[in-house]
Amino acid sequence: MSFNQKVLIVDDEADIVRLLQTVLIKEGIEGVYTAGTAEQAWTEFQQRQPDIVILDIMLPDGEGYDVCKKIRSVSNVPIFFLSAKAEEIDKILGFAIGGDDYITKPFSPKEVAYRIKARFRRADNPREGEKQELHILRAGPFELDEQKVELKKNGSSIELKPKELGLLTHFMRHPNQIISKESLYDHVWGEEFFGFDNTVMVHIRRLREKIEADPSSPRYLVTVKGLGYKLVVEDD
Repeated sequence: MSFNQKVLIVDDEADIVRLLQTVLIKEGIEGVYTAGTAEQAWTEFQQRQPDIVILDIMLPDGEGYDVCKKIRSVSNVPIFFLSAKAEEIDKILGFAIGGDDYITKPFSPKEVAYRIKARFRRADNPREGEKQELHILRAGPFELDEQKVELKKNGSSIELKPKELGLLTHFMRHPNQIISKESLYDHVWGEEFFGFDNTVMVHIRRLREKIEADPSSPRYLVTVKGLGYKLVVEDD
């Protein structure tokens, strides 16, 4: 099966670009274009008008995030971020500024090709509600759209900062489970936890102030003494 859509690959690592280009062409994607800098990426995007952009975050003359923002100012084309950063918070930030997918290095070029082809097929054969449900997390009264980075509690929007979003996302993926401070620090901050700072405690407090009716007596985000924290919600 061949696809007449166009793909723009933006990465300064020539080997990665060449490998992706080769695999995508073999998989039947006819128009594959490349750029190695943020400036080239914007120029190619304007000239080629691709149907999907594969965008590395770290570029020689800037960040892929900035390229994404420029593209989003004029287009809703799907953007797949490439990054060596695999922490949850980095993925959340990628979605926050308009990314549609997040692929961590090292990766399988064939998997990338399959993701792209699946996106093309969905675009050709849309089903009502499919896209909206793709990145939705639900737990109790909370609904988090990871793609739009929007949190709602009982239908009302709540604005969270990136670290707060990272924490709540991790809790919503593991409802009614005790999560240690060490695990939270590892997943949200992406660093080794040394046990002597109160970073997690401070951010938990700030998160409670936004999602709890009474932060001093939390109903949902509770402390389990000596073990960690738990998002308490009713099972579906």
